[in-house]
Amino acid sequence: MKKRVPLYLKIIIGMALGLIWGLLAVKLDLGKITSDWIKPWGTVFLNLLKLIAVPLVFVSLVKGIYGLDNINRLRAMGFKTIGLYVATTVASIIIGLALVNTIKPGNTFPKGKQIEFQDQYSKNISEKQTAATEISNQSPLQFIVDMVPENIVKATTDNSKMLQIILFALLFGIAMILLPVKAIQPVKDFIDSLNEIVLKLIDIIMLAAPYGVFALLSALVVDFAGDLDVFTSLGLYFVTVLLGIFLILVVLYPIYLKIFVRKANIGKFFKGILPAQMVAFSTSSSAATLPVTMKQTTEELGVDHEVANFVLPVGVTINMNGTSCYQAIAAVFIAQVYGIDLTMGQQLIIVLTALLAAIGSPGVPGGSIVMLIIVLTSAGIPVEGLALILGVDRPLDMFRTIANITGDSATSVIVAKSEGLLDESKICRA
Repeated sequence: MKKRVPLYLKIIIGMALGLIWGLLAVKLDLGKITSDWIKPWGTVFLNLLKLIAVPLVFVSLVKGIYGLDNINRLRAMGFKTIGLYVATTVASIIIGLALVNTIKPGNTFPKGKQIEFQDQYSKNISEKQTAATEISNQSPLQFIVDMVPENIVKATTDNSKMLQIILFALLFGIAMILLPVKAIQPVKDFIDSLNEIVLKLIDIIMLAAPYGVFALLSALVVDFAGDLDVFTSLGLYFVTVLLGIFLILVVLYPIYLKIFVRKANIGKFFKGILPAQMVAFSTSSSAATLPVTMKQTTEELGVDHEVANFVLPVGVTINMNGTSCYQAIAAVFIAQVYGIDLTMGQQLIIVLTALLAAIGSPGVPGGSIVMLIIVLTSAGIPVEGLALILGVDRPLDMFRTIANITGDSATSVIVAKSEGLLDESKICRA
């Protein structure tokens, strides 16, 4: 019998071939062919993932909540989930600040490039700054207002409104808990059936994953072919962010897992979540990756659907560890380029603002840029400095998304263990 090739290996092969094709396309002047005939298939794959994200969030959350049986259990799981997310986000920000203050990448930035980048990205910055100004001028309680949709149907048409969908799903699930079983049985049966359909759709969509990541990465290489000088100039900053994400992945998460799940096999954890990490890398979107994260966390890491259905959708919105680390590094890097010596008070402001910004960042590509402007403004750092890092933001966004979805998965494992809903044979040593 022919041995079945695992999904993660197929995705890795697709990524490798995508990178190779992209380099060949640049060298052989096949960029237009790549953009016209290959890139659209990557967009189709990304759209398929986004297509299933909203129904997955709603159905999984509702199913997860009414499966808890009572409000007290929901409250306990909610506190654990949010507490772990906030703790890892603060730790990630501190890691970022420690690295950027030690390496000081901004002190090596060429002044000539500083002017060139500001001219190149001035229009982009102006648009982002307008959006950030609108957010900053709002009431401090505006985020609560934004959580409550005035039209749930309209909210479901926009993946950036995921928090509104989560709130509606929470209220819907709580209402089901409070009603007699007989009264909600038809709805419960419908949600259960819909959940099975959504999971099967994910299986079908994932058949296209290797081809989707091939198309996405080959197009990315072609798109960035003319910006190699950006990587040269920003190399130290780029490496600093990557080092921060690396430490989050191989130090912070394993420590958390070992503290709360002592017998956890870190190798098994990363092997189980690898396909989701690859899709996250290719799409730069936590929301689009959610279907894969859900599949891998339940099937490979042993997390019960009851926990995964609650923890993972919430994580897409409020858990942005890679993003918060990057925002801390980016803010201090820009300050260093401008010769601004940040006080301890200003760096504490960065910690607090980056924490709130990470929670508010939509789980879509580039969503963190607007929130970074708010971080810069709060610490008194010139917003114009954003031009210095926009050139390398997309590839860094790919790595940040890996950290974000890995944190979601690690938290779901920890919460599942605390609730006695973890199949330890899948993730723990024998």
